[in-house]
Amino acid sequence: MCCCACVERLHVLVCPLRPVERFRDLRPDEVADLFQVTQRVGSVVEKHFHGTSLTFSIQDGPEAGQTVKHVHVHILPRKAGDFRRNDSIYDELQKHDREDQDSPASWRSEEEMAKEAAELRLYFQA
Repeated sequence: MCCCACVERLHVLVCPLRPVERFRDLRPDEVADLFQVTQRVGSVVEKHFHGTSLTFSIQDGPEAGQTVKHVHVHILPRKAGDFRRNDSIYDELQKHDREDQDSPASWRSEEEMAKEAAELRLYFQA
C-alpha cells in the first residue's frame, strides 16, 4: 500500500452526528459513541482493505493540523512497510488535509464514494 493510496483512498472518517469544532465540545455520551463507532468501523476498515494494523488520528485545533472545523477521526489501515518511517503517515495526513491542496479536481467522484460506502455497508448488516 503506497502512502498516497493509504491516506487519500483507503481511509475512512468517523464524525459525530452533532457537528462541533473541537473534541472538548463533545458531551461525554458523544465521546463514548464516537469511540464505539470508531472501534467498530476500524475493524471493518482493517479487514476490507487487508490491513494488519490501524492508525487512528484526530487533529484537534489548527496547531494540531485541523483544517476542517469539525471533530472527525481518521481511520487508516496499515501494513508492514507501507512507509519507510512509520510516523511518516502523519506527514502524509498533514499534506492531505491542507486546504490549499483541496480542490474538486482531486476529490473522488460521488460514484466512487457511493460504491465504497456500499461495499463497507455490507459488513454492518450481519
